[in-house]
Amino acid sequence: MGMLEIKVSKVFEKDKDSTMALKDINLTVKDGEFVCLIGPSGCGKTTLLRLVAGLEPPTSGDIILDGKRIMGPDPKKGMVFQEYSLFPWRNVIRNVSFGLEMQGMAKDESEKIAEKYIRMVGLEQFKYSYPHELSGGMRQRVAIARALANNPKILLMDEPFGALDAQTRNELQIELLDVWKEENITILFVTHSVDEAVFLADRIAVMTSRPGEIKEIIDVDISRPRERTSPEANRIRNRILRLLEEERKSTKNE
Repeated sequence: MGMLEIKVSKVFEKDKDSTMALKDINLTVKDGEFVCLIGPSGCGKTTLLRLVAGLEPPTSGDIILDGKRIMGPDPKKGMVFQEYSLFPWRNVIRNVSFGLEMQGMAKDESEKIAEKYIRMVGLEQFKYSYPHELSGGMRQRVAIARALANNPKILLMDEPFGALDAQTRNELQIELLDVWKEENITILFVTHSVDEAVFLADRIAVMTSRPGEIKEIIDVDISRPRERTSPEANRIRNRILRLLEEERKSTKNE
């Protein structure tokens, strides 16, 4: 048994049409594991993440987190989106403390916890700044700190670095790994970047074209810190690229 057990299918109904987005997904994520989801555009990666977050119900099957069936959103599941989704009228510390305030925690106590995670992501000097005063990378650090402040069991990340320039993206990947090790948190991470998945993950779940299924799960048996262009990384990268190319060709031939 893992910390997260996913056995689901998902069908979207609209008018009289139905679209199967996910088919017979079977994925286990262990406690403290870093797992990446990768696959063709439209294969259901984000949908799967939303099911785990409790933002969408599965059509069939169950998702079990820490022994309990997921029935909806709750603080045990931290979510980080690509678009940052910060409150523009709140400064950094009040953005990070927001979830704690919603749980009824006193402002002084919630801001004390928020400060811990703001320090962790290297933004202590900017805790009173507002989102419009920050770079894209800094805003995403705030979003990560906000998710961590709620002490979640699992961190769900939907292409969190996809909108950033290459240098900032690489820096945040390294910082995320530092946070992951320090907090010993479980991470389920959606990405379109094969390089990113190989650099970050313990395991990579490669998905098929719609309806999304798990095509193959690849163990990334490379010690950390990883060299992005090492022979081992290139071997795994090429394997994933071959799997994705198979999906591209199968879709084209349909």
